[in-house]
Amino acid sequence: MIIGIDPGAVRIGVAIADMETRFARPLEVIDVDAQDPVPRIALLVEEHSAERVVVGRPLHLSGETGSAVENSARLVDALREELTVPVEEWDERLTTVIAEQGLRAAGARAKGRRSVRDAVAAQVMLQSYLDANA
Repeated sequence: MIIGIDPGAVRIGVAIADMETRFARPLEVIDVDAQDPVPRIALLVEEHSAERVVVGRPLHLSGETGSAVENSARLVDALREELTVPVEEWDERLTTVIAEQGLRAAGARAKGRRSVRDAVAAQVMLQSYLDANA
């Protein structure tokens, strides 16, 4: 199993993928204001016997970094200190836009989209990682 993380300042989307099927699916959304995400992610890694964690790197469309990349880097550093499995970074540009478009196309209402969008964005990012590393 691989855990995918879509980091955000308010919410962190989490997805999971089975290495056999190579298919990512949304898992949950962590509210950063309600809990420290690192212990929760560590628990998910343990519960699902994950062999790797892939964290989205939120670059600008131009490829340049900004404050979101710095926040993501702090999360990656904290996860690397806490976990015994490899923690990788992967480009997550446009994953939230793709997730939102997919949820709208599926007919999800605005309130419902908001509650799952970040987990779906993590799914999009993780699926991109799986496809590129096939």
